[in-house]
Amino acid sequence: MFRTLRRALCVAAALLLPLAGVQSARAGAADEAAGAGYWHTSGRQILDAAGKPVRIAGVNWFGFETANHVVHGLWARDYKSMIDQMKSLGYNTIRMPYSDDILKPGTMPDSISHDGKNADLRGLTSLQVLDRIVAYAGQSGLKIVLDRHRPDAAGQSALWYTASVPESTWITNLKALATRYKGNSTVIGIDLHNEPHDPACWGCGDTSRDWRLAAQRAGNAVLSANPELLIMVEGVQSYNGTNGWWGGNLMGVAQYPVQLDVPNRLVYSAHDYATSVAQQSWFSDPSFPANMPGIWDKYWGYIFKQNIAPVWLGEFGTTLQPSVDQKWLAELVKYLRSTSAHGADGFHWTFWSWNPNSGDTGGILKDDWQTVDTVKDGYLASVKAPGFDPGPGPGPGGPGDPGGGNATCSAAYTAGSDWGGGFNAEVKVTNTGTLPLKSWKVTWTWSGSQKVTSMWNASHTQNGATVTAVNAAHNGSVPVGGSAGFGLGGAPGGGGATGVSCTAT
Repeated sequence: MFRTLRRALCVAAALLLPLAGVQSARAGAADEAAGAGYWHTSGRQILDAAGKPVRIAGVNWFGFETANHVVHGLWARDYKSMIDQMKSLGYNTIRMPYSDDILKPGTMPDSISHDGKNADLRGLTSLQVLDRIVAYAGQSGLKIVLDRHRPDAAGQSALWYTASVPESTWITNLKALATRYKGNSTVIGIDLHNEPHDPACWGCGDTSRDWRLAAQRAGNAVLSANPELLIMVEGVQSYNGTNGWWGGNLMGVAQYPVQLDVPNRLVYSAHDYATSVAQQSWFSDPSFPANMPGIWDKYWGYIFKQNIAPVWLGEFGTTLQPSVDQKWLAELVKYLRSTSAHGADGFHWTFWSWNPNSGDTGGILKDDWQTVDTVKDGYLASVKAPGFDPGPGPGPGGPGDPGGGNATCSAAYTAGSDWGGGFNAEVKVTNTGTLPLKSWKVTWTWSGSQKVTSMWNASHTQNGATVTAVNAAHNGSVPVGGSAGFGLGGAPGGGGATGVSCTAT
């Protein structure tokens, strides 16, 4: 109703006060090793197996739901380098859209380059490629949420079933994925169906349209196969005559909550977009953007604020071209609650999208599938969160190794675009030691009068031509062999650096 096809491809109630008494998990050393094992919920928070609060702060990487039957961009990049870059930018979770087509026997991926990259994916089926991505993400300390995005590659569906993909197939396939990754806590949850919309209803009692009842049936089926998974349930479009974004209306939860057989596994998910996707009445309200927190409270925020359940903003995005969209994103990020002030006690989120080839939002990556849109990424800096501990690796120097170990790092400084009056650069920090890094700093010297004009995912001091950058709260923890990173802008041009060094602190 509201939108152009967002997946355009380059190939084939009242305002509510925050709940008092909910413990705020402050960012810091206590959070650095969070994320171990399977997760569960407690009130509005998600906790890991050890009871530590965690925050989903990630990106959508789409493609498995399309006719390519695999994540996009593998024609340009190796999948490992893509995941490494996500981690270096401070994202800790990937929402992975798929269609039921990939569960058909023998479904093969299309548009993967094996020319010097993705060599280990040659000849694999789509599901086998997904296995490799899950394995490398887990090794890197990233988590994955599987998102049943479409019944088939042809397009989205309003309901969870179609004439060619009945409810029985949907549930069978959800159970198959839950079973496939059982015991692998990299896959922390399943988003049951993407963006239910009219004629889907919530609480109407019609089993052919009532998404809340369908979510209960499917969620319980998934939990029967793997009771450790989180069950992500999106909203609908309309409730009692009030319309919103597809999948973004969770007003019905107040009267008709989802009830699952396994407690502490339910996460509600909303989607929210800006004018580059479609116009909504609230964008033209004279009080915009001050009106937006009330809108979000009404549709989905109240669930978090009343301590009913965790809320995950599974999709939100924009081209950032209109000024109204820039104001919207700034206001939304503030509403999601900064990690520095609230730790993991905030809304969970995955930005749409990592891919640049989303027709009405663009992505974190630019069209070359390499360059980061630093402005867009910068908006998200305050709500990024610490990464998750991938667990001890084999060999000496791991946690508990009586031989001890050392924490060391290296830094690679790469100057990017240079337009004379200024330049951009990226710095990759790699853990070269035998112990995890808890924090780091990078120092370099410029040859001229260059000054830092902006920096993201790190903070800095500058003394003459020498710059020292220190990690942000979300990317100081780096596992052995892992990497983190940050970017910067400087002026004037000619930003090549010498004497680049990294120190574990």
